[in-house]
Amino acid sequence: MTQDLKRLNAPKSWPVPRKSNVWVTSPNPGPHSLDGCMPLSVVLRDMLKVVDTAAEAKKVLSAKKVLVDGRIVTEEKFPVGLMDVISIPANGKHYRMLLDSRGKFILVEVTEDRAKWKLCRIENKTYVSGGRLQLNLHDGRNMLVEDDKFKTGDVLKIELPTQKVIEAFKLVQGNVAMIVSGENAGQINVVEEQVEERSSAPNLVRFKNGKLTIKDNVFVIGNKTPEVVLPEVRAA
Repeated sequence: MTQDLKRLNAPKSWPVPRKSNVWVTSPNPGPHSLDGCMPLSVVLRDMLKVVDTAAEAKKVLSAKKVLVDGRIVTEEKFPVGLMDVISIPANGKHYRMLLDSRGKFILVEVTEDRAKWKLCRIENKTYVSGGRLQLNLHDGRNMLVEDDKFKTGDVLKIELPTQKVIEAFKLVQGNVAMIVSGENAGQINVVEEQVEERSSAPNLVRFKNGKLTIKDNVFVIGNKTPEVVLPEVRAA
């Protein structure tokens, strides 16, 4: 993912003009797939529109004027993914990266208080030296915990940038989840049950509206009600 992309071949999740220029910056390799993130410079130019060119974005970043998840980022190809929080101290604005109902990335403006935390899904768990349990999260974070009380697929609300766990949202009946990949990406549904497959097929999640999707597509966003401010529904 180090080379630039042709705009026409950019992931469908990227809300960028397809015909204005031939090329668009590609994100650096990281924890996200290509369609699961966008380079920070493109976010600043094409989504926030706080700069007009890639060169201007590079200058702003070099001046240490942009934070992601509470930390200064200067790399123009830094991959910004789902639930990341972008802050611009100069104008006091904060935004959370989400998906709209069509599965495209969208930035939702949030308050300063809401910018102090994010949601992270537990991708897997491993034991490290000393027998300590490590949670590996969807954005590449690794978190050591004392108790084995969380499951893969659970979502943690963590403080930024300290990573202190504030709350946990489990993948259980009645909780609200966003589908984050696949043909229904961006849709919000209430979890009905997990369907565990006995074969090598991936486990599934059934929603109250009857839809099924694989567990890896599901990101819990709240207990009974959404914890994050959701994007406004766009007209078709």
